[in-house]
Amino acid sequence: MASAAAGRTGRVNEDFVGAVPAAAVLIDGAGGVSGGESVCRHGVAWYASRLGGELLSLLSLDADRTLAAQLAEAIERVADAHRGTCDLADPRSPWAAVAILRLRDGRADHLMLGDAVVVLDRPGAPLVISDPREVTLAEPYRSALAALAPGSAEYERVRREGIDVMRASRNQPGGYWVAKEDPRAAAEAIVGGCPVSELTGAVLLSNGASRIVDLFRLANWPQVLTVLASSGPAAIIRRVRQAEARQAVAADDATIAYCTDVANV
Repeated sequence: MASAAAGRTGRVNEDFVGAVPAAAVLIDGAGGVSGGESVCRHGVAWYASRLGGELLSLLSLDADRTLAAQLAEAIERVADAHRGTCDLADPRSPWAAVAILRLRDGRADHLMLGDAVVVLDRPGAPLVISDPREVTLAEPYRSALAALAPGSAEYERVRREGIDVMRASRNQPGGYWVAKEDPRAAAEAIVGGCPVSELTGAVLLSNGASRIVDLFRLANWPQVLTVLASSGPAAIIRRVRQAEARQAVAADDATIAYCTDVANV
């Protein structure tokens, strides 16, 4: 069960979600800043959907390879598809966070790269898997901007400094890692697994959906799982949109893949 909603009306959702019988993939596309069209003519939505499609194909055809190896190949395939027309090394070219869940031989394997979230539902407390590196690096600049007047000279100085630092730190040691043009980034992904028998379900969320917990504090993860079980992913996204409107926070693309009955896959 999946739900996806673009951040703004009339704008394409730059997330991707898809599944094959024993795996689910969520891609949270990013980039598309001013001037990006001259760098990559395809855009963020194309990158996210192309990367997601390549991953689903690989997951369907070759279940014996590690998730990191499959992600590396998918990144390379997408890079090959547009390196002849686009400047992939430019920091403005599209990139993405990636979350994968695969069920195989009685195990549930997961991969996380970037700021998406995987939640494994199990008796007792759920296991929440996230990649904090990008958020940790950006937090000092977000906090500083929150204390400044938008549009002021100091606000613009801090904003530009933050952008420069994040660009320089992307896919670099000591920085943070995402899917972009370099397949070696896949080796930096957070991976793990557990017996399928320990799970009652699993959830993949883009950071626009996970903000119900990590930004707005409207629920904890057990409460999110309860809402998903009773009302489905659309109910979570609806609550996020209401919070964005109340707090005048810019809406972000929000996507959720809710995987149930995993023990019988």
